Amino acid sequence: MTVVGGPASAAPMSQMGSLRDLTFSDRDFGRIRDLIYRRAGIVLADHKREMVYGRLARRVRAQGLHCFGDYVDRLERDSASPEWDAFTNALTTNLTSFFREAHHFPLLADHVAGAGGRVRVWCAAASTGEEPYSIAITLMEALGGRREFEVLGTDIDTDALARAEQGIYSMEQVSKLPPERVRRFFQKGSGSRAGYARIRPEVAARVSFQKLNLVADQWPVTGEFDAIFSRNVMIYFDQRTQVRILERFAPHLKPDGLLFAGHSESFSYISDHFRLRGQTVYTLAR
Repeated sequence: MTVVGGPASAAPMSQMGSLRDLTFSDRDFGRIRDLIYRRAGIVLADHKREMVYGRLARRVRAQGLHCFGDYVDRLERDSASPEWDAFTNALTTNLTSFFREAHHFPLLADHVAGAGGRVRVWCAAASTGEEPYSIAITLMEALGGRREFEVLGTDIDTDALARAEQGIYSMEQVSKLPPERVRRFFQKGSGSRAGYARIRPEVAARVSFQKLNLVADQWPVTGEFDAIFSRNVMIYFDQRTQVRILERFAPHLKPDGLLFAGHSESFSYISDHFRLRGQTVYTLAR
């Protein structure tokens, strides 16, 4: 999933000017926090100051500027600027892996085995693709070609989505998977591609990727899904935003569908739309 994160700074803001080549004031940080909240619903804590400097300094320099304030001014002057994507991408970190929080995938397999018709699963924080491809592998193993399925992976980070669509990963990233899964679902690279593996075309064909901002007024998503994965992303929103997103998930989940949350997320006390079914797994409230 795509999240915001980074190490806390040990240096106070009063010292930062002497350590950095770009002007970055408390006011600049406050404006950036406001912009990313309004644009993506992301809440940046005080201790993210130095992370913000480190992530955005390259973008400020790329614009030929020497001051974060001037960079923010440019963004605010043009709401349609392509720099908005670069700004958002810079403030997100893609922390993911294949079959992360592994207990969810057997639950998904059991659920779809008893479902009828075409199976649809939405991964609402697709990041660089490991999670939606893990979902697709699970469905291929569970359904065995008996029924059609599709996986939709969405994310706000366009750079991450571009990597997800390529479906190329280092062998280190796939090394923790059972060897039989690697053989069945990946193609090992050779020559200049040695040390890398690509998702096999028959898996990639079942997965589509699309940019989606969870706090946008409109979502480019239609229909209902057998399962929605929204794992380890809601913790970066405030409670008001979480409630609104959960309200909007509900119509997209089939009556018996499953909503998967991250290990540190709990929706039971913030939404009347879902009830806890198991460990970080929810169903629609009746």
